[in-house]
Amino acid sequence: TTNTWLFHDLLEPYVHSVTVAHPPHVALISRVRVKTDNKAALILAQLLAVGLIESVWVPPVEVRELRALIAQRTKMVCLATQAKNRLHAVLHRIGIARPEGKSPFSPENRAWWEDLPLTKRERFRIQSDLDTLSFAVSEAERIEDFLAEESVNDDRVPLLVHLPGIGLLTAMTILAAVGTIERFENASKLVGYAGLGAAVFDSGGKHTTGRITKMGRKDLRGAMVDAAHVAARHHPKWRTEFRRLEYRIGRNKAFVAIARKLLVVVFHVLSKVEADRFAQPERVARSLFNHVYHRIGVSRLPEGMSAKQYVRYHLDQLEIGDRIQEVSWGTRVIKLPPSEIGG
Repeated sequence: TTNTWLFHDLLEPYVHSVTVAHPPHVALISRVRVKTDNKAALILAQLLAVGLIESVWVPPVEVRELRALIAQRTKMVCLATQAKNRLHAVLHRIGIARPEGKSPFSPENRAWWEDLPLTKRERFRIQSDLDTLSFAVSEAERIEDFLAEESVNDDRVPLLVHLPGIGLLTAMTILAAVGTIERFENASKLVGYAGLGAAVFDSGGKHTTGRITKMGRKDLRGAMVDAAHVAARHHPKWRTEFRRLEYRIGRNKAFVAIARKLLVVVFHVLSKVEADRFAQPERVARSLFNHVYHRIGVSRLPEGMSAKQYVRYHLDQLEIGDRIQEVSWGTRVIKLPPSEIGG
């Protein structure tokens, strides 16, 4: 329920321990013929007494708040998409092509939408959808800007954005879902937590595997699939791996397989605090420059650090690129400060 953590925080100071159960794990309670709060509480107590209820991880307050921010941005993106779909539907209904340009819904095209041959009521609905779209886009951008500011002092973010397909928003989504990587014994546990592991049926000497379970955090699973699409297009290693998988299992399943493999890399990078073994220093440096200039902003870097110093510092933290003296970024060639690795 929405107030689960409230009750946990209120009870914790007064009892030995508070167990928060995952609803599917106690689903049998809802199947009894006679169900009351008292009976359900008694059954839960009996199951807990014999060790049949496993507690879920209770995220600290800062992780809960980060998850709420990520969810709020997702809601704004969905709200904007719904408004765009309704506007598209109007054009389909009256048989008019959308305005030219990359963004038919930009403020510059508002007059075009309002001049469509519509009734008074339909025009009002168009204006409402345009206002909704403007609000949703503005709020999503505000949240993204706030997340960028929050990410500056988290050393785990550069660890993630050096990986192909993972930008600031994906990194923050991963960190919000994972919380602390130490709570996962191995990469398989993290894969299962994201619902990216295959369903397994093993009985009577027969062993089969099915589709991914999808029993886990939907936000983490979606973020990794999005990252897989980008990595498969732009990174040589992942492009080769994707083509191999696509030939064998098909395009969509190949993207999911890449997402799972990427999540395994995420586990090792976060737990060992080291670079991916397939990391290309020049690409990583460009990713870090992109992270600084397009996401967090130079003015937000700690202690008056320049973009060049920021990139060099994190390359040294990853222990890669110590011989790189300059990096091509767009049309510019940026000289880096000397590496401090080895002295």
